[in-house]
Amino acid sequence: MSNDDIERPAKTANQRGAARLAAVQALYQMDVGGTGVLEVVAEYETHRLGQELDGETYLKADASWFRSIVSGVVREQVRLDPLIGSALQDDWALSRLDSTVRAILRAGTFEILDRKDVPVPVIVTEYVEIAHAFFDEDEPKLVNAVLDRIAKQVRGETRK
Repeated sequence: MSNDDIERPAKTANQRGAARLAAVQALYQMDVGGTGVLEVVAEYETHRLGQELDGETYLKADASWFRSIVSGVVREQVRLDPLIGSALQDDWALSRLDSTVRAILRAGTFEILDRKDVPVPVIVTEYVEIAHAFFDEDEPKLVNAVLDRIAKQVRGETRK
């Protein structure tokens, strides 16, 4: 029996990690679909977080963490976007980024600014992992670099 024949259990995400992923998905949905924050939060809490939808079972997530990220990004977006923009390469505007990458960067930046109780390495690692869930190439590296720059600027520290 080879290693390929052994079925390994799926890595289970912690509830905050699941909340971060759901928040990124909700922010993306709001960005491309124009959905309002109250509507999207209610939809996720009622039909997605820990629920089954269209044959897919969503991970159980920390609903208050999810709400905090989504509502915080919406509330602080005028503060977040310039900070993210300043951390991008000179010739890149935030509006040129993929909507999913924008959602990831906004959520990660919000946590760096607002959740001083969460270590920078945890925040950066979680959002880089989320980027890996959607992208294979340069986007996870971009997320890592931008969030590291913002953390250094805001908290004076980077991911170790």
